[in-house]
Amino acid sequence: MEGSSSGKHFMLVHGLCHGAWCWYKLVPMLRAAGHRVTALDMAASGAHPARMDEVASFEDYSRPLLDAVAAAPAGERLVLVGHSLGGLNIALAMERFPCKVAAAVFLAACMPCVGSHMGVTTEEIMRRIKPDFFMDMKRMALNTSQGPRPALVFGPKLLAAKLYDKSSAEDRTLATMLVRPGCQFLDDPTMKDEALLTDANYGSVKKVYVVAMADASNSEAMQRWMVDDLNPGTEAEEIAGALWCPAPDRRQV
Repeated sequence: MEGSSSGKHFMLVHGLCHGAWCWYKLVPMLRAAGHRVTALDMAASGAHPARMDEVASFEDYSRPLLDAVAAAPAGERLVLVGHSLGGLNIALAMERFPCKVAAAVFLAACMPCVGSHMGVTTEEIMRRIKPDFFMDMKRMALNTSQGPRPALVFGPKLLAAKLYDKSSAEDRTLATMLVRPGCQFLDDPTMKDEALLTDANYGSVKKVYVVAMADASNSEAMQRWMVDDLNPGTEAEEIAGALWCPAPDRRQV
């Protein structure tokens, strides 16, 4: 981890089917600005050695983040950044370690709220998406120790048309080569627990929501619903022309 000791320490969490690799453009930009950066692979994602059928729960999937936050030096307060599904990973970390988190940034991400189960945002996004959105996405059932679990992996047509539309050919190619099967964990007990997130912990951490105005998968209306309806008072920032893809083109910076 590089950067000035006076800068902030950012921990970056990827979205569904992705890995730490998706931050490859943002990491050097933050470091050049004097910050420390840790880009993490959740379990069975990116270069993490596990397979998704070996991941027992959403908490186990989030374990690399939970362990990294827990291991932060005493007195250091982190800035957690979650993209897409990664918003739920950072929400869990905020609930567990509120004193270690200075702020949380939800980048076109699932942002849950106190009083509802964490899966409510994913469920609403899936309800609003039209069936033809999914194109060549592959659905599968994983054989896990807890029984069958639904999983999916993004196909190259979906990546090109919906998630990396208007991105560079290099970014689309990178994603096509590196995506892995992912799970939304909608039936996981952690995701269904309406008492999981509390005002004292999750609610006490400053939140900033970054609205990706050109996101073809998570509409502006959906993103604003998570801010205005679920988490009123949350600071919101707009990025005109920003896509779902977390690797910014220079025109988006």
